[in-house]
Amino acid sequence: MKIQKRDGRIVDYEAQKIVAAIKKANNEVEESERASDELINLILRDVELESAQGKILTVEHIQDMIEESLVEHNKYTLSKKYIVYRYQRSLLRKSNTTDESILKLIRDENKELAEENSNKNTRLASTQRDYIAGEVSRDVTRRLLLPEHISLAHDNGVIHFHDADYFIQPIFNCCLINIQDMLDNGTSINGKMIESPKSFQVACTVTTQIIAAVASNQYGGQSVNIKHLGKYLRKSRDKFRRQLDEEFGSSMSQEDKERVVKLRVRDELKSGVQTIQYQINTLMTTNGQSPFVTLFLHIDDTDPYIEETVEIIQEILRQRIEGTKNEKGVYVTPAFPKLVYVLDDNNCLKGGKYDYVTELAAQCSAKRMYPDYISAKKMRENYEGNVFSPMGCRSFLAPWKDENGEYKFEGRFNQGVVSLNLPQIGILAKGDEEKFWKLMDERLQICFEALMCRHKALLGIRSDVSPIHWQYGAIARLKKGETIDKLLFGGYSSISLGYIGLYETTYAMKGVSHTDPVGKEFALRVMKRLNDAVKQWKAETNIGFALYGTPAESLCYRFARIDREKFGDIPNVTDKGYYTNSYHIDVREPISAFDKFAFESQFQNLSLGGAISYVEVPNLTQNVESVKTVIKYIAENIQYGEFNTKSDYCHVCGYDGEILINADNEWECPQCHNKDHSKMNVTRRTCGYLGENFWNTGKTKEIKARVLHL
Repeated sequence: MKIQKRDGRIVDYEAQKIVAAIKKANNEVEESERASDELINLILRDVELESAQGKILTVEHIQDMIEESLVEHNKYTLSKKYIVYRYQRSLLRKSNTTDESILKLIRDENKELAEENSNKNTRLASTQRDYIAGEVSRDVTRRLLLPEHISLAHDNGVIHFHDADYFIQPIFNCCLINIQDMLDNGTSINGKMIESPKSFQVACTVTTQIIAAVASNQYGGQSVNIKHLGKYLRKSRDKFRRQLDEEFGSSMSQEDKERVVKLRVRDELKSGVQTIQYQINTLMTTNGQSPFVTLFLHIDDTDPYIEETVEIIQEILRQRIEGTKNEKGVYVTPAFPKLVYVLDDNNCLKGGKYDYVTELAAQCSAKRMYPDYISAKKMRENYEGNVFSPMGCRSFLAPWKDENGEYKFEGRFNQGVVSLNLPQIGILAKGDEEKFWKLMDERLQICFEALMCRHKALLGIRSDVSPIHWQYGAIARLKKGETIDKLLFGGYSSISLGYIGLYETTYAMKGVSHTDPVGKEFALRVMKRLNDAVKQWKAETNIGFALYGTPAESLCYRFARIDREKFGDIPNVTDKGYYTNSYHIDVREPISAFDKFAFESQFQNLSLGGAISYVEVPNLTQNVESVKTVIKYIAENIQYGEFNTKSDYCHVCGYDGEILINADNEWECPQCHNKDHSKMNVTRRTCGYLGENFWNTGKTKEIKARVLHL
């Protein structure tokens, strides 16, 4: 006999728990009012008879049956005590949880929040304000907005309900800004009309204003296709030519005019790109951080302004190579904007016309670890011949056609994410596949219900809640007062099922990594089951469900911590203290960069709602040729890849190189000889963590932060 707990888990029925609960109530009443052993057994029999009819009874239903039986046998006082006991337990589960977490935040003692988002500094008053609101939202979401079994499933690490700190607001996750529409047709910000720009410099300024406004009215990342600025660079060039013709006429040779035009365009190009870079890094959104924006760099042969686009991309790469100055005047790598560079037939280092741009991108990767790379070849294979930007960092849309049969990607968005803890299913199944698939189906149902909560929270929302998104072009041009409902169906927007720890799941079930042939066969079946689930949900609801390789590094630790506390140290599963992201190979496995990409590409193709793979290349600055070799491999073999390396940083002097261990086995900055570990970082692109690091408790001294363990 099985019962369903409040968190959705199906567990063995334990009659003794019912007996204990009734006897606890018995102790609160006079002896004449108590339930006899005979009555208790009768209650147990009724419960078990109903279950024998093939039903899986819920805890709540069993408690209802107990109350009804007590009343039926005239045990009114006992029934009242049992109801009070049950109510008290319910109140305990729904008690306010924000007080201590908020006070710890203000006192800078809430390390979990400090490490949750590497782009937010919890010491800043502006960021604290966002986090305080977020803590209230989490509490209200857990106690009031979500069904209790979903809240408990989240608390127990069965699932992760992402971004609960924003759930009480009528906003969504991430998007592709329709920047072309907003620049070409004008927009409005804070009730002020912004007309179509007449020059590149103004277009860059308007773009950053749009980015800031969009970021303040959603909680996830946003992407901008940089090719839409090419038109405005040409406008500037044409304007300079007209000005010279009007001022000098035939008194100045055409050759001299072109030289002056070239100089003016170069200056405007540099200034415009600087505007984007510095505005993005100095602006603070209402979320308490810089806008999480990605620039999509695609040299598209169908682009009528392709030469201007190439000039813009080159300037973006040059400025990223140079870096931006920190408060001490030292050039460092800015966190934003993220850069995603497309490798196409014309620039994949195989004799293409624009290979020289990719050479510059390789230099940028070697020094700054950006850009990330997308293979146009692989993307076209996966998305009906289309190449388009991820939303923010790595969340991808499915192909969608408008009423004219044209593919559309810009101006679309993601409704939200719920992630599944795969390793916990493997741990509970203990190698029993029948039990594994049964548990997985039960938990996928919980994920579906949680995702539908996200979807329903957006239903009926009117365009007035964020005019920049819904009325002035970032997503749509809806009327005032019109609901956004039509954009939530038909696959126009996506909604994502995430997953964590395929490697650990395979180890828990098969005793080997998913790189082993036996493990791989099982892991691919897991991915197929996840894909089947989202396809089924999509068919049943007409909502754009997608499978998403969750990029939540802090979640890798949260799930692992919960499971370690429950199940102890399990070799290659919980003993590491973290779970691997999505389908990734564990960092401890010896494997070459090419073999890693080749292996993971099989899983990227099954995770089309979002996926990325990375390789770690030591001493990138000394390995530009190696970087180029990997870039060529990405172009042919994997849809989305990035580089990762160790990058140390000293806060005392601004040194941005490798921090070494001295003869006394201490970390020491080679530039200023700082030895204070609290004033230095070791960062990894895997998570981008930029906060404080901590000494471990082992015999060797090493920098340690939870989100750095990858």
